[in-house]
Amino acid sequence: MARAPWRARVWKVVRSWLYKVHRWVGIAACLLFAMWFASGVVMMYVPFPSLSERARREALPPIDWSAVKITPAEVTHALGAPPRDLLLHMRGTEPVYRAVRSDGTLSVLSARTGDMLPPVDGPQALALVRAGRGGAEARLVETLARDQWTVPQSYDPHRPLHLVALEDAAGTRLHVSSRTGEIVLRTTRAERFWNWLGAVPHWIYVTPLRQNGTLWANVVLWISGLSLAVAVTGLWIGLLRAKLGRTRYAGGRVSPYRGWMLWHHMAGLAGGLAVLTFLFSGWMSLNPGNAFSRSPLSPAQMAAFEGADGRAFPGDPAQIAPRTLPQAVEARVTWFGGRPLLLLADGRSRLALVDAEGSPVVLSDADIAAAAPLLRPGTPILQVTRLTEADAYWYSHHRERPLPVVRIVFGDAQQSWVHVDPATGRIVGSSTASLRLYRWLYNGLHSLDLPLLLRHRPVWDGVMLALCAAGMIISVSGIVIGWRRLTRRKPAARRPEAGSAS
Repeated sequence: MARAPWRARVWKVVRSWLYKVHRWVGIAACLLFAMWFASGVVMMYVPFPSLSERARREALPPIDWSAVKITPAEVTHALGAPPRDLLLHMRGTEPVYRAVRSDGTLSVLSARTGDMLPPVDGPQALALVRAGRGGAEARLVETLARDQWTVPQSYDPHRPLHLVALEDAAGTRLHVSSRTGEIVLRTTRAERFWNWLGAVPHWIYVTPLRQNGTLWANVVLWISGLSLAVAVTGLWIGLLRAKLGRTRYAGGRVSPYRGWMLWHHMAGLAGGLAVLTFLFSGWMSLNPGNAFSRSPLSPAQMAAFEGADGRAFPGDPAQIAPRTLPQAVEARVTWFGGRPLLLLADGRSRLALVDAEGSPVVLSDADIAAAAPLLRPGTPILQVTRLTEADAYWYSHHRERPLPVVRIVFGDAQQSWVHVDPATGRIVGSSTASLRLYRWLYNGLHSLDLPLLLRHRPVWDGVMLALCAAGMIISVSGIVIGWRRLTRRKPAARRPEAGSAS
């Protein structure tokens, strides 16, 4: 018998491995698929807990301006260097300056005396919570370094955290910073419950693993990579086994399978591409191999745009704010193009921007365009545009983004964009051509952040739910098939008949 051509032999080996990978790796992968699709539906409506700027300000009492005796210039002198960020607010009955130093560490100084304040202990945190809620019932649960809801590194400057439980119907729990005494996170019983079914399994966000960012990222990359291989082999096999042309299986069927295998095959043909894109974009969310660039702005460039040049704010908030926004709950020292400004906010997040003399400041597009070269000296500015409504790259689906906003387009090799909030003078976003491509490969494919769907939210919901339903059918049918294969009894060996030779 003549040997088969080499291509046929290679294809036979490839086809064998296609089935082996899909069959055996797929048994575990389908459990992950089912978890990801079910938890993804939950995440459509219940995000991972976080505290918005509006909610943070709502918890702050109005500043007692009569008690503010220390100026930002005196704070800078006490610290020995201008802070990266300086915010004035109340800590109980004490007005305090919260200063972020150049190395990211937090320092808190009394705005009454200028003294450096020690960390807040558990009983003090409990007292601050009770005072901020008119003496409402609350109890200190524990002091912890991190828990399931405070794993992200953004909480590092505030650790350890004091967990305080409110005795309310919602089962509210507050995480209080030991450094500043601020509430940094608020969760309810419902949020925590749904996140155990949503973000935690979807992101494999268990505390022991997630607290090591590199290990967590590598584990998720490998798990999602193997799952991606299962999806690719499944779609390939599904197309190989389907007869969609004139030649069909018996009875005109396009699939040779029946029962759960038929469900798996047909759902895979209908929704396999969606499963593949969900898995691919989820894998891309971790930026494998750092293939996509990060923010195009360095701390030095941000400082250059502000233009403080090591100077201290020359004004006195206690003299400025009462004339502008007397019920302000915070006052932030900021700079714009070398100009010192004070940003005031009240408990309803109404903002007022004033200069060091207390005169209102309204930043125009021309003001922002004039300051833009400080970010990238010598780089041409191709466009300065004011956005008054969301577009494909500036929208509020996953997080709140301010509008209007001014977009600055630079003519550098990275094709950098920078977004400036004219209400505050602060940079609120930046991107490169690489990051904008990443936006489509991750947000576009994973959560269908497509402008047409986002403008018609019920349509977005329907499309996402339909694709997740198809994914669940593929997953559940795969679980059943895999379980049957694992528990299938091997045929018993035939015993010799009576009287036969042994």
